[in-house]
Amino acid sequence: MLQAERQAGERIGRLEQAIREALADWSLAPIVPALMAMRGIDLVAAVTVLAEIGDLSRFENPRQLMAYLGLVPSERSTGESVKRGPITKAGNGRARRVLVEAAWAYRHPPRVGYEKQVLVSAAPRPAREIAWKAVREGVPDLLERLLAGGLAN
Repeated sequence: MLQAERQAGERIGRLEQAIREALADWSLAPIVPALMAMRGIDLVAAVTVLAEIGDLSRFENPRQLMAYLGLVPSERSTGESVKRGPITKAGNGRARRVLVEAAWAYRHPPRVGYEKQVLVSAAPRPAREIAWKAVREGVPDLLERLLAGGLAN
């Protein structure tokens, strides 16, 4: 049992190293450190989200991105009556799953451990400011800045 756990950890390490090596040639690589400044987002989560979403400039506003991810409320309307329900879950399920999993980090009080502090300090200043604002106020501002192209600079 312990050997299987050790082997799984080694395999994860090898896969993360392969991702790091492939990242050097990727057009979206400058955005990865910016996403990693957010709580709950590590290398694998950042790369997964960006690989699933692709070019962020194709979305004109955050609402389009949220609709693509299926993170918008469902709606039942008849005449004057409008009832909103749970998220639609239409769209890209892989990216949505990773983002929902990462969002669980925001249920805890904000603390920055040493490993995360290193990742945050490696991110561009605008991304650090957005990450801290997300801790204080919530995540929607991140999406606006991400779509405006202000994170990788």
